[in-house]
Amino acid sequence: MESTEYAVVGAGLSGAATAWHLAARGHDVALLERSTPANDAGSSHGSARIFRYAYPEDFYTGLVQEAKAGWDELARLSGKQLITPTGAVDYGAIREPERLAAVLEARGIDHELLSPEEANRRWPQIAFDTQVLWHPDAGVIDAHESVASMVDQAVAHGAELHNNWAVASISGSNGNYTLTSEDGRTLRAANVIVAAGGWLPQLLGSLSLPSSFLAGMPSFEVRQEQAYHFPYADGTDHEASPWPTFIHKRAGWQAYGLPGGRDAGFRGQKVAEYNGGKILPSAAEQDGQINPDNRRRVIEYVEQYLPGLVPEPYAETTCLFTNTPTEDFILDRADGITVLSPCSGHGAKFAPLIGQLAANLATGAGAVPDQFRLAAQAQATAATGVHA
Repeated sequence: MESTEYAVVGAGLSGAATAWHLAARGHDVALLERSTPANDAGSSHGSARIFRYAYPEDFYTGLVQEAKAGWDELARLSGKQLITPTGAVDYGAIREPERLAAVLEARGIDHELLSPEEANRRWPQIAFDTQVLWHPDAGVIDAHESVASMVDQAVAHGAELHNNWAVASISGSNGNYTLTSEDGRTLRAANVIVAAGGWLPQLLGSLSLPSSFLAGMPSFEVRQEQAYHFPYADGTDHEASPWPTFIHKRAGWQAYGLPGGRDAGFRGQKVAEYNGGKILPSAAEQDGQINPDNRRRVIEYVEQYLPGLVPEPYAETTCLFTNTPTEDFILDRADGITVLSPCSGHGAKFAPLIGQLAANLATGAGAVPDQFRLAAQAQATAATGVHA
């Protein structure tokens, strides 16, 4: 039976980043992917994910600053531009742009707080309904190229990539685990890192984890999210008013949008309702079908708030969000198994840092923020505190 020091389950953004950091430190690593890295059935495919610093808490904004150093290093190593600068605007009564601005101010991050009239003059393609936070250092992550670059780095440092290796169960005890695939293949590992995204809920019962650890695991909500690409309206001067990414949050509705990049043939904007998709038992239940009511809601939103777009999508897609009750990430370890879930729809921007933290936890080289540990998650959920 083949054996390895560290088996990483899942080659999305978080798993690929973990494999890269472990292999770069000289560890023996096997990266197991149920399909192929950044495949369309996961949460890390495509060319358009938002990179932003704006959070209502200093904690996450500080982590973005740390993650940016990892992105810069990956860009240097790969020779690729993985984040395209666009800037970002945040607005809407529930988004609280003034609060976001205060966090950026405390962190020394370049930003402006604009009136709706000032913002409309700068970006006439967007209809603003409140004050607007602008921070120019935001951008768009090419998720697929980022995963490919991290896998390349892992392999260059000796990691072995196993495509089409869908893990069905993990048995054994600390220092001696057996991973079994859905088609019966086996792999022995001294340590395991599970970064399975939307497949984590269905895998949990098949992992050799202590019952007390599993009891502390929060409930997961796997959603099949839907996104739509809308073409630019005729007469819009995109050079004079280039499109930023945006998050618009008002009572009962949150929308986000960003330049669609390669996914949209560079013809338009990607727009979606945040957490507007149906809830699934697990990632295995996704069907890729667009909900007509969701499509209608997003089209109506574009008609009302995005005059720079033609309110008729020319392409549409689905992807997975795997949410925790507090929208915080999970990064914890029991015996020799590390469970990693940087999810809830906002994990992509942290990928290099999450990989570094996961490698630290798995090897004992360093700590991870208490906010990501299960004990803290349970306390936060009990207190009904929800991360925004």
